[in-house]
Amino acid sequence: MPFEGVVCVLKPPGLTSSDVVVDVRRIFHEKRVGHTGTLDPAAAGVLPVCIGRATRLFDYLVDKKKEYLAEIRFGLATDTEDAYGAVLESAECDVSEEALKAVLPSFLGEQLQVPPIYSSLNVNGVKMYKLARRGEVTAPVEERKRLITVSRLELVEKLAKNSFLIKIECSKGTYVRTLCRDIGRKLGLPAYMPFLLRTASGSFALENSYSIAELKALSEKNALEGVLVPMDEAIAHIPALKLEGLSNKQKRLLVNGASIPFEGCAKGEIHRLYINEAFMGLAVRDAGGLHITVWLGPENAANDE
Repeated sequence: MPFEGVVCVLKPPGLTSSDVVVDVRRIFHEKRVGHTGTLDPAAAGVLPVCIGRATRLFDYLVDKKKEYLAEIRFGLATDTEDAYGAVLESAECDVSEEALKAVLPSFLGEQLQVPPIYSSLNVNGVKMYKLARRGEVTAPVEERKRLITVSRLELVEKLAKNSFLIKIECSKGTYVRTLCRDIGRKLGLPAYMPFLLRTASGSFALENSYSIAELKALSEKNALEGVLVPMDEAIAHIPALKLEGLSNKQKRLLVNGASIPFEGCAKGEIHRLYINEAFMGLAVRDAGGLHITVWLGPENAANDE
């Protein structure tokens, strides 16, 4: 049986998210593999990866909130906003815990963030980090600013002089290194992010993550099945709709992409659809009735009596 589901990978620093996808393809012997949100090469942590038909769930997983632990260090700024860039500015300082705590609340809630120049965003069809490497982009592009939400931002502990560990809960698309840069600016100081660990992405967390080495070892033991989160469990945040007693005609219509009359749920709301306890995919009710929008059920579902 081919593998399908979501595996939570513990990405190490130094690997790109695309590198992880390549490794997962080789380990699971499956071409249909995709991650649910880029994690910077310098960062470590949770990277959910969809395998097989689970790749159809990308749009329903990628928007979930992210949680991070990050080190913010004051007194230095780099062009990449992390520890891998060239130094742009330095300043003598001695930031206190009280001073940092005082400015953190101002970064909570919805806000516009200008992404770093070393990012994968496109400018006229070219990724910005490529333009930055060629010297064609030397400052953040205001036109690329985006609306983000920071729902939690707190100081965890002071690590050393001018170095602090902070915890962040935020929306998709938030650049934590840019957040660190902006916190420094709020204090009138250069700042950068030496370390970043993503501790959660939606319902996926560090405690149920596997390193690439662990996945390879499990593959050698033919024990990979246990690491996969079933597709319906991966989208458990979507409400379930369970139907029983459908006629064979009604079931066949649904399975083949047609609609059936139905008034048991609100219009326009996506549901995980189960027929006789079997997961069939995602369904929505519109003016024409209930129909499946993402098919994930068994291949012989239409013929089951």
